[in-house]
Amino acid sequence: MNNWKLYIANRIHFDKSNRKKATPPAIRVAVAGVALGLAVMILSVASVIGFKQEIRDKVVGFGSHIQITSFDSNMTYEKQPIQYTDSLGRVLMAHEGVAQVEPVGTKLGMLKTDSDFMGVVLKGVMPGYDWTFFQKYLVEGSLPVIQDSVTSNEVLISQSIANKLHLQVGDKIYCYFVQDQVRARRFLVSGIYRTDFSDYDNLLMIGDVRQVQRLNGWNPDQYSEIELLVNDFDQADNIAYDLYTQLIDRPDDYGTHYYPQSIRTLNPIFFGWLDLLDMNVWIILILMAAVSGFTMISGLLIIILERANMIGILKALGANNTSIREIFLYVSTFLVGKGMIWGNVIGIALCLIQQQFHIIKLNPEAYYVPYVPIELNPWYILWLNLGCLIISVLMLIAPSYIVALIRPAKSIKFE
Repeated sequence: MNNWKLYIANRIHFDKSNRKKATPPAIRVAVAGVALGLAVMILSVASVIGFKQEIRDKVVGFGSHIQITSFDSNMTYEKQPIQYTDSLGRVLMAHEGVAQVEPVGTKLGMLKTDSDFMGVVLKGVMPGYDWTFFQKYLVEGSLPVIQDSVTSNEVLISQSIANKLHLQVGDKIYCYFVQDQVRARRFLVSGIYRTDFSDYDNLLMIGDVRQVQRLNGWNPDQYSEIELLVNDFDQADNIAYDLYTQLIDRPDDYGTHYYPQSIRTLNPIFFGWLDLLDMNVWIILILMAAVSGFTMISGLLIIILERANMIGILKALGANNTSIREIFLYVSTFLVGKGMIWGNVIGIALCLIQQQFHIIKLNPEAYYVPYVPIELNPWYILWLNLGCLIISVLMLIAPSYIVALIRPAKSIKFE
C-alpha cells in the first residue's frame, strides 16, 4: 500500500466498531470549537463587510466618489461657482476609471410652515441625473421630474424633514434664502426618502439646479461642484490626484481653478471609523483561531492516549515517530474538516437569516443603519476556511511529538 499512514488514519476516524463507544467529550469539544470558531469568523467578516459597504454607499450616494470644487471654496455648502462645459465633461470622461460626471449646485435655505421652520440645503441636479441611490431609499411619492425646457419646483425631502415639519407628498412649502435680501421660493414635495444617515437626512433637499443658479445669479454653465463616480472605489484617491495635476493649470473662463478631492479626503471621520472596524475583525479572527487550535490540541492528545496500544504495535513493527505523527495529524485534519463543515453550515445559515429577516436591530441614530447588514462574499469565506485549516493543523504539529514518549514495551500492555 502506497500510503499506509492515510489508510490507518481513515480506519481510526471511520472505524464503525468504535462508534458503539461514546465519543470522548474532548473530541466533541474540539470539533465544536472549530465549528463555533469558523461560524463566528464568517459572521464577523460578513457583518463588518456589509456594514462598511452600507455606510460607504450612503456617503458616496450623497457626495459621489470625487468632488471638483473651486480652489478657493471653503468646506460649506455656499461655494464659489465653477464652470462646467461639454469640453470639460469629455476631458473628465476620457480619464480611465471615471464612469459618470454630474454637475450640481448647493444653496443654504430655511423651510418654513405655519408653525415650524428648519434649516436645509437645497441640492440642485441637472436633467438626466442618476437617481439610482435615492430611488433605493424612496419611501413615499416619486422622484422630482426635472426637464430641459422649464425650471422644476418639485423637491425630494427626507423622512426626518417631513416628520419635523409635518409635511406629506403633494404639500407646497416655502423656502427662504438669505442673501443681500431674503428671497423665497415655493416648492412642491414630490417624494420622501429615508436613508437613516442623519448627517444628511436632517439637511438635504434635492431639486432643480436652475433654482440654485438663479438664486445665486450664476450663468447657466456655473455650478457649485462637479461630482464624479469611478469604477473602482479604491482608485478614487489616485484618480482625484491625477485630475488635480491635470486641471491645476487649466482655469475656467471666469478665472476659477478646479480642485478635485476624493470622498475619503472630504469625509475622513467616517472612513477613519470604518477603517478601525478592520482591527476589530482581526482581533476576533485571532481569538477564534486560537480557541479552535487549542481545543483541537486537547482532542489530539486524547486520541493519542486512546491509541497508545496501537502506537506501541506500530513501533514494534518498525514504524518511526514521524510516520506515526503523520497518522494522527491526518486524523486531526479529518476532525478539523468535520468542524469546518458544521462551521460553514451554521455561519452561512445565520448570515442568510439575518440578511433576509433583519433579526438583529441597530440604533440608526448611532450606527446609520437600522439593522446589522450582511455581505456574503464567497472569496472571503474560502480564505477563512483555508486559514482556519492551515492554522489548526500547524498548531497540532508540536503536540503530536508526544508520540515519541510512548514506549512499545509498556504501551502494548496498555488497555
